[in-house]
Amino acid sequence: MRISSLFTGLLGLATIVFAHPGHDIKAEAAERASALKGIHTRSLDKCSTEPNAHTIEAANVARRKTMLHRIRQARGLTGPVLQRDLAPLNASHASNLSVTPSTDPATLFQSSGSCILAEDTTQGPYYVSGELIRRTLTESQQGIPLYLDIQLVDSSTCAPVPSIWVDLWSCNATGVYSGVSEAGNGVGENDQANLSRTFLRGLQQTDDAGVVQFHTLVPGHYAGRANHVHMLAHGHGTSVNTNNGTLSGLYAPDSMRSAQIFFDQGLISDVEETEPYAGNGVKHTANVEDFILRQELDGGIDPFVDWVLLGEDIRDGVFGWIRVALDKEAEAEDVAPAVFRTGEGGVENEDFSWPAGGPPTLPTPW
Repeated sequence: MRISSLFTGLLGLATIVFAHPGHDIKAEAAERASALKGIHTRSLDKCSTEPNAHTIEAANVARRKTMLHRIRQARGLTGPVLQRDLAPLNASHASNLSVTPSTDPATLFQSSGSCILAEDTTQGPYYVSGELIRRTLTESQQGIPLYLDIQLVDSSTCAPVPSIWVDLWSCNATGVYSGVSEAGNGVGENDQANLSRTFLRGLQQTDDAGVVQFHTLVPGHYAGRANHVHMLAHGHGTSVNTNNGTLSGLYAPDSMRSAQIFFDQGLISDVEETEPYAGNGVKHTANVEDFILRQELDGGIDPFVDWVLLGEDIRDGVFGWIRVALDKEAEAEDVAPAVFRTGEGGVENEDFSWPAGGPPTLPTPW
């Protein structure tokens, strides 16, 4: 998937856009751009020339093929799979190419997009510490099923990175994040019930192939942002609290880096025509209008998920995959969650810049 033409001639937006109260997207984009300047390897294209490239890619193709087969079998889907084509990113990618048993898996499941985990503050504004270790994140939420295969790759050696905990979260079909209470999030500022909700949030640990897999939903949109999914990779020193299925270090979590991944505009446009996405009264922000995405592309990064439709109808679901580059040598950065999820429910972090004395006094964690 090539990205060079997406923002050709784009002059940018004329005004600052606020996605949520107190959240300046232009400032967030500037922080992201600053972080990306310190990354020397902005693409994984070079990985194709590494000695083990063929072996790693063959394993990726086989794993993705198997995962797609299992998902379709579990969902009772027997019709053709629809594959994206390589049209420009501002065109529709939901092509009418039917994938048959004779289709070459190496062509269908090749690694294309590659995102970068970078040090910045874009893990917010809605990162919640203390989420559950789990693969299926949907709970009772409605929307287009999304199955993700995410591979972490060392940005220096191109080798898969095992044993890294990956946090994944996104808003629901109507633009609401669980775990936070703000009027700009589609819920009232005093909606304490939403502080303890956990839909579309969770963690998995990369396996020997550097892979995590999640079952979630295609994210909806909210004011000023295109549809996207958040990722955060925790450091090697992270341990598990076996009493409750969460990570330890609730009040002082480490993160190697954070990222956001995106979807082709053609796919998102089709998704937004279905319910409950179509019921979102907030104006939809296209990819070309998203400041954060623009910084990714300006840095030579391709943060778009490769994907196929699971069946003939988009409502059957989407299977997507992406490689994410990680600098293993980078020092872990402190993460400032918006909310701490404790055994007593969600507790807001009222100060993202903690004083020297440490985090605020909170209820006993899990």
